[in-house]
Amino acid sequence: MTKECLAIFLKIPIKIEENRKVIHVDMDAFFASVEEREHPEYKKKCLIVAQDPRKHNHHGVVTTANYNARKYGAHSAMPAQEAVDLIPKSKLVITPPNFELYRQVSNQIHDIFHEVTDNYQTVALDEAYLDVTENKLHETNTIKIANYIQQRIVKETRLTCSVGISYNKFLAKMASDYRKPFGRTIILGKYAKEFLKPIPIEKFNGIGKAMQQKMHDMDIYTGGDLQKLDQDVFLKNFGKMGYIIYKRVHGIDDSPVNGHRARKSIGRERTYNRNLVTDEQILQELDFLAELVSKDLKKQRQHGKTVVLKLRNSDFETITKRMSFQDYVQTKTDIYRVAKDIYDKLKVTDQKIRLLGITVTNLDPLSYEEVSLNLSYKEDNYNE
Repeated sequence: MTKECLAIFLKIPIKIEENRKVIHVDMDAFFASVEEREHPEYKKKCLIVAQDPRKHNHHGVVTTANYNARKYGAHSAMPAQEAVDLIPKSKLVITPPNFELYRQVSNQIHDIFHEVTDNYQTVALDEAYLDVTENKLHETNTIKIANYIQQRIVKETRLTCSVGISYNKFLAKMASDYRKPFGRTIILGKYAKEFLKPIPIEKFNGIGKAMQQKMHDMDIYTGGDLQKLDQDVFLKNFGKMGYIIYKRVHGIDDSPVNGHRARKSIGRERTYNRNLVTDEQILQELDFLAELVSKDLKKQRQHGKTVVLKLRNSDFETITKRMSFQDYVQTKTDIYRVAKDIYDKLKVTDQKIRLLGITVTNLDPLSYEEVSLNLSYKEDNYNE
């Protein structure tokens, strides 16, 4: 599209669409928080997650820094040596990143997202968008959904996250950045432009270093400065990206949550009009669910290393328990066998079951090796 054509297009009035409900989840200093969980003695220190530059010829980049270190000016992506120089030696701890552990914790968090909706998009190990316009909790109050996610993450991982709530991805992310750690911010349509006015342009997604400098040369420093500009100014100076920025500073972002990119689990669950009251009924349903999940896995050519069983009783208490394996599972027989084993170990006393679900997580594309089951597993429990 030429600048002339785009200029005409820009004259078409743009309208805020508020029919979506989007949550942006951002883990708080994720890598550092995982390290603090594993090493509680780090919590009172200034923790830098990076290769120690003192042992690597002053090379290395900070992966993340905990909030104590950030008070001294340390932050992610800065040279590790620079971070070391900022922090008193008596307070400094440097640990190399443990990406395998971070991925494991990230998978746990994705499982929680999957409890809420299949339509979520991961941006990184510690960040995701969820479209909860329709959701598995059958909840219309987005604040309650966000609270559910935060509390589940705390209980499951002993970590905190900050969440932003709005009607599009851009505003949801701006909201999650606004109050950290363990914050929750909602931006409604009628307050969007006012919220964005004082925000520095450096905080706007899509405005890179070169564009920032150009804006500074034009005496543009905040969202409010951008809102004063005519559409033509955006087009003339910033091209197509200018139109996107123009829409964003006026509270508009049409980009979808691309859930298909984020699928880390495949599962089925059923809610029953009449409670299941006998082992026979429950096991029959588990067999049925295992068959559905196996078919879905085969259709998607996936197999996974973790099986999750979810039960909800007549008092609406939800119990989730998982078993993780060294090798992959995919067949109905294996999935049912694991689900039954989990159920047997739970020793459920109240057998008035309203909901059952089976999910296979930690997925990978199916290869040609034989899918086998190794019964050396680890267990995780969650009761709410």
